[in-house]
Amino acid sequence: MIIIIYNTIFSHTVLNADLIYMIIGLTGIYCAGKNHVASLLKTRNLPVLDVDKLGYQALESEKKVIYTQFASDFQKAGKSWQPESPLDRHLLGKIVFGNPEKLAALEAIIHPVVNRETNEWAAAQTGNCVINAALLHRSSIFNKLDCIILVTAPFFTRLLRAKRRDKLPWREILRRFASQKDFNTQYLSINAEIYRVGNPGLCRTGSRNAKLQRQIDKILEGMN
Repeated sequence: MIIIIYNTIFSHTVLNADLIYMIIGLTGIYCAGKNHVASLLKTRNLPVLDVDKLGYQALESEKKVIYTQFASDFQKAGKSWQPESPLDRHLLGKIVFGNPEKLAALEAIIHPVVNRETNEWAAAQTGNCVINAALLHRSSIFNKLDCIILVTAPFFTRLLRAKRRDKLPWREILRRFASQKDFNTQYLSINAEIYRVGNPGLCRTGSRNAKLQRQIDKILEGMN
């Protein structure tokens, strides 16, 4: 069954019959508000792993390998290896953006670290838990998930959130939106019943947020 909660889609399938708890995946398109949903799940005493943060940590822990891999690119930009300095993620993004080969090389460094830590964290849990990841479908734990919460939001809500939060040029925001035009297909290729309720948009009023929380509570009750 798929349940849409303020354009949040909840898909439940039992894939881990040997486990006594459920691993819940949480993801969403750019600036849809998945971290807000993650915070609500945390208040329900569900442990939530932020895989995106693991990715940032892996960039730092593996920065020497990254600098070595992209040495010529960093040198062209006037950057040299400095162990005490944080990795220039903005420059790294420019290096790999639009270059599938370089992006694949970076992912080959980062993904094994993130996947190992994600699987270790999930294996250590003793109850229902949540994996929060922007690229959930590319995680090694994807096929171990029991259910998925997929967060979406109206186009203009996301557009204004992106501008307010990331302060990017409009063209860059629209480019990111366009790159995710097929985002839902990897999660929605199943026959499922869909339920819809209202979306709070940019303003989460008390009544709307309370309604969202009641819907989440109803879903979690169904897991027990």
